[in-house]
Formats: sequence, structure tokens, C-alpha cells
Amino acid sequence: MTSRRIKNHFTAARMGAVSLEDGMRIIVVGVGKVGLELTRQLSGENQVTIIDEDAQLIENVINIYDVMGVCGNGASYEVQLEAEGGRADLLIATTSSDEINILACLVAKKMGVPHTIARIRNPEYEKQLRFMREELGLSMSINPEKAAAREIARVLRFPAAMKVETFSKGRLELVEYRVPENSALNGVQLLNLYKSLRVRVLICAVSRKGETIIPSGDFVLQAGDKIYLTSSSDQLAQFFRHLGVFRNRASTVMIVGASKICYYLASELLEMGMDVKIIDQSESRCINMGERLPKALLIVGDGTDTELLREEGIDQTDAFVAITGIDEANILMAMSASKQAEKCKVVAKINRKSLVDLVSGAHMIDSVVSAASVTTELIVQYVRAMQSAAGDHIKTLHRLVDGAVEALEFGVGPNPPFGGIPLKDLQLKSGILLAGIVRQSGKIVIPSGADVLHPFDDVIVVTTRTSLQKIGDIFQ
Repeated sequence: MTSRRIKNHFTAARMGAVSLEDGMRIIVVGVGKVGLELTRQLSGENQVTIIDEDAQLIENVINIYDVMGVCGNGASYEVQLEAEGGRADLLIATTSSDEINILACLVAKKMGVPHTIARIRNPEYEKQLRFMREELGLSMSINPEKAAAREIARVLRFPAAMKVETFSKGRLELVEYRVPENSALNGVQLLNLYKSLRVRVLICAVSRKGETIIPSGDFVLQAGDKIYLTSSSDQLAQFFRHLGVFRNRASTVMIVGASKICYYLASELLEMGMDVKIIDQSESRCINMGERLPKALLIVGDGTDTELLREEGIDQTDAFVAITGIDEANILMAMSASKQAEKCKVVAKINRKSLVDLVSGAHMIDSVVSAASVTTELIVQYVRAMQSAAGDHIKTLHRLVDGAVEALEFGVGPNPPFGGIPLKDLQLKSGILLAGIVRQSGKIVIPSGADVLHPFDDVIVVTTRTSLQKIGDIFQ
């Protein structure tokens, strides 16, 4: 590794040689949780340059990843010039300041960067996003709190699942579920799953004791497996009913933490007709939230107080969501709520990955959400779509099993060379499974060997090959 000092106190450093033959030139402004994770995921196949005002942080990152580093304000023309912004394909601004992120994207656009993405968290900017995209040239803006709230809302619509992802505009869903002890799934071979339950679902990935598996028909399920299933919402509901674990959509929700995520989540839940209680220790936050959400019930109190939760009817509540700014408090509150109300769906916001791994591994909480992870996934999806061919591009991307597996939705072009050929006659690469097909008419197909792909189908692919860019990449 070599480093050099540059005028105006900017420092640039490089580790190793970056190949310019493949991949894109990407600048990441702000190396916090999101910026660091983006650097990790994007640096393998692209030339990435990071910009941050913390020189020590830059030094630490370039010692781990094959990236360039520039120390300075990412909204500065001189700093972006030093980062070779004029040659970049994409700039992603993820600092803690919305204004710096917007200005960084504006400077990059003026320098000729064709694509820019800004993390924008302030709800007051929501109404201005259309103007920003058009006038400032933003390709994409992401509100982490709003994205996390949407993920929580999806889970509350389907409480039996740990996590819910959607494809093809919600027509097909992918749910994460852990097989409990004494489950009817324990010991079932996948070939016999339909015979046993008479439901059209596909188990497309399994996580077992740290191992990630794309299962074949002879795979046998075991208690403790974390499984990923795809089908329509109706078929998935029938599946969980057969198992005796189906829960109706939550109708009463208790939220602890009057935060930005709370505002977006409560707004969506109230629109769905749910009853929402919000608990926060700050009277001023409760008053402010109550003014913005007059249909919600605001309670000033400590969400870690089990007596308060009991008084507010936790045992009669369908769902409990802990979304304060303290991970440890969210974990403790969620565990306490689970003990007080066994049938209550419990969700906790946890940002630190070490704590997420601990909670998930010990099966301590029903569902865990991280705003940083949701944001990173959406940005990576956009980057991968940029790299895809126009006709069969990536429409949706979800990361499963801690990023070891990707579930991608591809659009099939008008004249696919593989169209009309039975799937059993098409040779897929190893580590790839077709998890679902959505026809142009909206019909959902759980693929079998006799099915064929049609022009303009949406195809959902589950794979351990985390570098697919177009539908044709799945074939040998």
C-alpha cells in the first residue's frame, strides 16, 4: 500500500491495483454503516473510491478493501475532482447530513457523473423528492427510515413469517420461516411436500447450522432450519394454516419509540385500518407525534416497564414493535413482550450486525429489521440493474442468509433464445433455482420441468452466485 499527501490537506491512498476492464467507477461519499457495507459489497467487481472527512476511517477501510480513498468534504468540487469524479459512472452519498448528500450529488452531476444516489432522511423533504430528482438530476433517493418501516409493515401483514419480500409488484412473495420443534415439516422430503400439504409453494433456500443450501427434491427438512418459501400470498397463507401456525394480519399494534421510523410505520398501519399505540419517554416527542398522527394513541412512559405494557394491554395486542435508537433496549423490550404475550408478533430494530447475529442465532425475537441493511440492499439492487442488459434487467433484488444468497427478479425480453423450451431441457448453472414465474397476465407459476419461459415474463431466481446480471447468466 502507498499513500500520498495532496494540497489542501486532502489525502488519497490506494491498496493494490484496480482493474478498469470490468465493473463500474463508483464513488461512495460517507463511510458510516451504509457506506462501509456498500464498499464491501461493491468493491469486488467495481473500482470504488470512498470519500470521508475522517482520515483514520479512510485508512482503516483501504487496509481492508481494494479501494481508493480521499479525505475531505464529499460536497466539495475539489474533493470530487481529486476522486476523479468526472470519470465516475455513479456517486452514492450516504453521509449523516441530507444537505451534504444532496449537494454532493448536484456537484457530481455538474461534473458529468451520469447516475447519483442520495440518502435523504428528513420527512420534510418527502414532498420535494420529485423536484429533486428532476432538477438536481438525482437517479434515486432513499429514506432509510421509510424503507425500514415498509419492511416492518410487510411482516405485520404476514405475522407467521420472520421476514417478507415481494416480487412482481407484490404478486409473488418470499417469506423467511424457522422450522420449530415438533413441526409437521420436520423430516419431510421436499418431493413429498405437495403430497403432504396440497399447497403450491417452493422452498428455494435453506440455512442450517451455518450452511446455506439451494435444495433439491430429495432434501429433508429438519427442526431449526431457516427456510425461504415463494408463492402467492394466498398459497402461503394456506401453507401456514396447514402447519397450524397461521396468524391473521395484525390489527392492534404497540410501538415503542416515537422516532422517524415510527412516524412512517404508524402512518402506513393507520392507513391499513390498524389500531396503533405509541409509547415514548419524552412528552415533547409524544405531543409532536400526536399532532402529526391524530388517529394514534400516544402514551408517555418507559417501554421497558413490564407493568406499563401490562396496563396498556400487551396480552391483547397482535404486534409489538421496538424501534428506539438503542439496540440493547429494543432487544430487551422485544424479549419481555414475547414472554408477556405468546401470540403477539414481536419486531425489533437492531442496527449492529453483531447483535443481529446473536439475536437471530438464539431465536430470541420473531423478526429483526435494520434500516442500514434495507438501504444497502436497495442501492445494490440499483447498481446491479445498471449493469444489466436493457431487455432482461434486474427488477428486484433481495439478499438472504446474511448475503450468501440472492433472490432476483428478471424481466424477460421480447425474443429470448431460451423461450418456449421446457425447463427440464435447459441446463442451469450450479447453485441456481428458478423460484417463480409471473406471466404478463399476472398468473403465478411455481416452476416444474414442463414449464417454459415466455417473452415479458417476470422470473424469480434464487442463487448462491451473487454476481448475476441478466437472465441469460443462469444457463450453462
